[in-house]
Amino acid sequence: MRRQRVLGTIAIACLLAASPVRGQPSPRTWPIDLANVPSRDAIAFCLYTTHADVLKLTAQLYPLADGVDREVRLQVHTDDGWIDVARTPVSEAPYGFPQQELRRWTAHFRVQPWDTSRDQRYRVVAAGGAAEYEGRIRRDPVDKDEIVVAAFTGNSSQDRRLKPDLVANIKAQDPDLLFFSGDQSYDHKLHYQAWLLFGRQFGDVVRDRPTICIPDDHDIGQANLWGENGVAESVSQNGADGGYFWSPEYVNSVQDAQTWHLPDPYDPTPIQRGIGVFYTSLRVGRVGFAIIEDRKFKTGPAGLVPQMGPRPDHITDPKYDRQRVDLPDARLLGERQHAFLREWGADWRGQHLKAVLSQTVFANAAHLHGKYDYRLIADLDSNGWPQSGRNRALEEIRRFHGFMIGGDQHLATVIHHGTNAFGDSGYSFCVPSIVNFYNRWWIPDEPPERTIEGPLPHLGDFFDGFGNKVTMHAYANPDEARKNRYGGEWGGRADGHGLVRFHIPTRKITIECWPRGVDVTRADAEQYPGWPITIDQTDNYGRQATAWLPTVRVSGMSDPVIAVIDETYGDLVYSLRIPGTEFRPKVFRDGSYTIQVGEQPDRMKTIRGVRATIENTEFLDVAIE
Repeated sequence: MRRQRVLGTIAIACLLAASPVRGQPSPRTWPIDLANVPSRDAIAFCLYTTHADVLKLTAQLYPLADGVDREVRLQVHTDDGWIDVARTPVSEAPYGFPQQELRRWTAHFRVQPWDTSRDQRYRVVAAGGAAEYEGRIRRDPVDKDEIVVAAFTGNSSQDRRLKPDLVANIKAQDPDLLFFSGDQSYDHKLHYQAWLLFGRQFGDVVRDRPTICIPDDHDIGQANLWGENGVAESVSQNGADGGYFWSPEYVNSVQDAQTWHLPDPYDPTPIQRGIGVFYTSLRVGRVGFAIIEDRKFKTGPAGLVPQMGPRPDHITDPKYDRQRVDLPDARLLGERQHAFLREWGADWRGQHLKAVLSQTVFANAAHLHGKYDYRLIADLDSNGWPQSGRNRALEEIRRFHGFMIGGDQHLATVIHHGTNAFGDSGYSFCVPSIVNFYNRWWIPDEPPERTIEGPLPHLGDFFDGFGNKVTMHAYANPDEARKNRYGGEWGGRADGHGLVRFHIPTRKITIECWPRGVDVTRADAEQYPGWPITIDQTDNYGRQATAWLPTVRVSGMSDPVIAVIDETYGDLVYSLRIPGTEFRPKVFRDGSYTIQVGEQPDRMKTIRGVRATIENTEFLDVAIE
């Protein structure tokens, strides 16, 4: 049987042969060894999620030789052995330009109903039975008091080796969910190869726990991404004109590989040129996650913002006017995603806490770039711009007290965001890069409006380069002095991963930031200075009250949902699921409000005409039948 040659002059088979110790590829070269992949090794890795009694799983295959069976089977283990639950043909759709000679080689499974109450061993079988790949679908941990999310970003191509240190730490911390926020691949024209390497690096942890991957600019082959609703970027891969540089087929192939296994999109309607969308929601235990695409609808700056630096997106002119670049018509999330967040945010069924997962955070926190020799006043690639779009997104997210997790910035931070006032919105955690070969630092050259005492300098209230209000609570700047402490290689560039612990009974959120090279199982293991940080759910709507509604006392149930609606405008002010049975709702102007209390969808009690006063000492007793 003639075998198909793999990837032209670049072979992938050696990725299977490489080990964490022997045969480890050098940091900056492709691991080139063999030209063919045996049929027994046809399955590279698998990704899955379960949500609303639906299992979605993607098996990523290596290229199959001519004549090899194309059917792929998903099996589960029972008392009677392995049984088939789904079958599907492997996709041979062309990858699209610039990898038009390749095929996708993905196999997608959607199984409904899926029993989420127990762990289940699964096996994927391909190549006529020659290839097998095993893993575990975890049960939904609805009874756990703490849901743990491990978060990652920036898997730079400057180091193509395996990640045994990081994988060992993930296994030890045993998170309930993995979140890769973008730049899983830095090989702009070679996503297929880089994606296979990503699977080789993280396959041992993604095979047995739900995983979210959302592609960012480098994944789809661009230095930056302002998606502009899918228009064609015809100028350069820098992307400042807005849109996508490579073919829609290539973008869709990247998304097919990285996101098909996510829960079904909220609104699957493609954007321009047939490019698909993946923004959606996922619930793990009692925590709800909104997965958004903060780059796909964003307006490109070229032609709108006068160039005030060496690049259209980099502002280095200290005389520039921040207000001049605040363009109310410039988009960030776009209307479709605002509608999604509005509907999802008000729905608390099965959820005690909510979080938003995005490609990056809504601030411009980096001052120095590169080799500590490039001060950047404002970066239009950050979600600090456009300011009006940024503020609108934060105001939507704070309605449901959402905590925000993102990446991309090469600089780990914990920021309390403000729109009209410092800290009036939610907290965000930008996680450190897995491999950080483009350094960035938080070193403001203006004094803070208010200083926070802590283990780091430059903590407190600051204006970012766009004039946005940010309260810095922690950051992890590159520091060469850390290299020896962390094994002589890691830590100096401030690389690592984040961990977020959602504690259900108390509604506390603990944020951890772990350096590469640290063994988290050691008693003396230390996080980056400034971490951990613990906040309360209600800190994610930090706006100061100007009036109060009566204290709500609930009987008949514990942990009810409470929604506050402004009767003048008919707007939802905010909603949350409270701990216990008592809550004092704050509001932000005098007036009349509706309070809804209970369990969604049909055990909610509505009380209208509730008046707000400056010092409200009254009680509102609500009995839920």
